[in-house]
Amino acid sequence: MHVNYRLLGLKRLDVYIISKFLGTYFFSIVLILSIGIVFDLTEKLDDFYEHNAPWREIVFDYYLNFIPYYMNLFSSLFTFLAVIYFTSKMAGNSEIIAILAGGISFRRLMVPYFISATVIFIISFGLGGYVIPNSTRQMLEFENKYVRNYKKENVRNVQMEVEDGVILYIDRYEMRNNKGYRFSLEKFDGKHLTSRLTAETISWDSAFNWKINKYLKRDFEGMREYISQGETLDTIIRVQPEEFFITAQEAPQMTNPELKSYLEKQKKRGVGNIQAFEDEYYRRFSSPLAAFIMTLMGVSLSSRKVRGGMGLNLGIGIALSALYILFSTMSTSFSVNGSMSAAAAVWLPNMVFLVVGIFLYLRAPK
Repeated sequence: MHVNYRLLGLKRLDVYIISKFLGTYFFSIVLILSIGIVFDLTEKLDDFYEHNAPWREIVFDYYLNFIPYYMNLFSSLFTFLAVIYFTSKMAGNSEIIAILAGGISFRRLMVPYFISATVIFIISFGLGGYVIPNSTRQMLEFENKYVRNYKKENVRNVQMEVEDGVILYIDRYEMRNNKGYRFSLEKFDGKHLTSRLTAETISWDSAFNWKINKYLKRDFEGMREYISQGETLDTIIRVQPEEFFITAQEAPQMTNPELKSYLEKQKKRGVGNIQAFEDEYYRRFSSPLAAFIMTLMGVSLSSRKVRGGMGLNLGIGIALSALYILFSTMSTSFSVNGSMSAAAAVWLPNMVFLVVGIFLYLRAPK
C-alpha cells in the first residue's frame, strides 16, 4: 500500500530519518534481546530441566512475555543507541552538513526525530500501562512454578484502616490455614475510641466473613465501659486475606487504572509500605517520556562530525545510557528512605538529563 507522505505534511527527508530511526530502534531491540534470551536460557536451563518445565510453557508463557517486558524496561537505552548509531553514520557521511547547508535549520531537522520519539512514547506507554502487567503476571507465575517461589506464606504486623474509622491489626497471619494471631479491631468516632475488639485468633470464612476465637469486646459510651467476651464470634470485616500478602512483586502486574485504584485505597487505609507501588505508578509516565530526552541528547551529541567517528559517539552514548539507568535505579532509594516523595524521586533522572540534553542541543552545530 502506497502512503502519500505529503498529505501527512512530511518531506522526503522526514521519511528518510523516521525510517532510519525506527528501523535501527527495532533492529537493536531484536539484537540485544536475542542475546539476553540466550543468556537467560543458559542460566535457567537447569531449573527448567529440574522442574520438568514443558517447552511450550517455556516459549509461550515465559519468553513470549519476557520480550515486551525487557523491551519496555530498556526502551530509553534502545532509543539512545539507535539515535547515536544512525545519526553518527549520517554525520560521518557528511549528510548532516549537506542538510544544514541546504537551508534546513537544526531545529527543523529535529522534527522527524521527535515524530519517531512520539511513536516510541505511545508504544512504551501502552505496553507499560496495559499490556505488560498481564504478561508480567504470566511470567512470574511461570517462575514461581518452575524457577523460584516468590510468594509468601505468612505475614507479620498487619495494620490497616478497613473502613472509615475502623483500624485492624494482626500480629501474624498464615495463608496456609487462613488464620491470624493476636487480633484487634478498633472503631473511632473522630478521635474518640468507641469500641475495641481483641482475640487470640481470627480465621477467614468467605467473602468478608470472619470467625473470631476467644474474644474480648469493650464498648465505650462517655465515661461508661461495657465488656463482653466469649469463645467464638462471627463478624464482617471488609478485607480479604489476599490483601495482607500484596508485595512489591504485585506492582508491575497491575494496569494503570488498577495501580491508581490500589494506591488510593491503601492511602485511605493508612498503609505505609506502598513506596514500590508509587514508584511503579510514576515510572509508567516518566519512562516513556525519556524517549524525547534521549532523542534530544542523541541527536545533539552525534550530529557533529568528529575525528573519532561513530565509535566515539557510541562509547559516549553507552556511558550516558548506563548512567541514566543507574541514576534511575538509585533515585528510587530516595523515596524508600523518606528523603523525597516517590514522584520527585522517579522524575529526578529525567529532569537532570533534560538539562544535559538542552546543554548538548545549545552546543550542537547550527
